Amino acid sequence: MAGEPIEGQILVLTAAKASVAPTRLPELVDRAQGRLAAERERYRREYERVHADDRREAFLVEWGHWERVGDELGLTDRERSAVRRAHEEQLLRIGRRTDREDAFETALEIREPVCIGTNDANGANEDEPADADGSEPSGGAADETSQ
Repeated sequence: MAGEPIEGQILVLTAAKASVAPTRLPELVDRAQGRLAAERERYRREYERVHADDRREAFLVEWGHWERVGDELGLTDRERSAVRRAHEEQLLRIGRRTDREDAFETALEIREPVCIGTNDANGANEDEPADADGSEPSGGAADETSQ
């Protein structure tokens, strides 16, 4: 998987909750990653980046984003929901690790999460260094979740 933005344990838990075969979800997330990674620079310009580290960048995007991505990838409603849920669970796990879970939960009431792996298919890191807390904004909207 190029960049692997979603941790394996999250994939297993999400597959069980979303009624998608555990063997199917990693492939769906990988397909989405390919599409998202190709647009990484656009995400950096247009959306609020709430987290960045050596494995992934996390963005908050407008509601309906995953519906459009799912349509582009030809995903069923159940598959699209599973991929979206995997990104949401990954963002919440990041929030628990960085003591920002409440802020992320609040943000997810009005926006959707997108996690994009920072490594290309060859494993080369493309991301610039983040701040010590991993939350360097990228020129998108102000970081409302850290207030």
